[in-house]
Amino acid sequence: MSAFVVTGTDTGIGKTVFSAALTGALGAHYWKPVQSGLADGADKDSVASLAAVPAARIIPEAYRLTEPLSPHRAAELDSVTIDPDVLILPEVRPLVVEGAGGALVPLTREVTYADVFAEWGLLTIIVARTSLGTINHSLLTIEALRARRVPIHGVAFVGEANEDNEATICEMGKVHRLGRLPVLPALAPETLSDAFARGFNLEDFT
Repeated sequence: MSAFVVTGTDTGIGKTVFSAALTGALGAHYWKPVQSGLADGADKDSVASLAAVPAARIIPEAYRLTEPLSPHRAAELDSVTIDPDVLILPEVRPLVVEGAGGALVPLTREVTYADVFAEWGLLTIIVARTSLGTINHSLLTIEALRARRVPIHGVAFVGEANEDNEATICEMGKVHRLGRLPVLPALAPETLSDAFARGFNLEDFT
């Protein structure tokens, strides 16, 4: 059964919302290996509430770090050393694994998320915004993943429709355009599920 890594071109672009939508659509298990920043709640809690899957399908993080910073720095401030070898993929399927920020976010001062993605070998979905700057960020992310031989499943866009930006990224990057989630005025399981169904083809993920 299907298993995907969800990464992004930047932080704060809607990666967790997309992960929740995909988790709900597949009835999947969800895992965020490293959570940085706990004051506003963990991403797994947001996914649990938006995906409407059984609590047992939300897998605890391997590391929970206090500050909302890059994992390598948040770990240093918490006097924790992230060991990439501890980040062993759960065997359950279907599975959605969410990274932190962009693909080259460092877990340590030697290892990035993209390095770990390469070890895992799972199909990776790039979440990208549609607004100004996304072409550069998206193509750089595609190049960084390909340089590590990470298999790219496609790009999922989040934001207002921008046909040229979306088409340009997928044509120049030679990647599949999976679909787009609009910015929703109110996030709830029903509205997110409906938006995913309208913006994506479930067969692309099964």
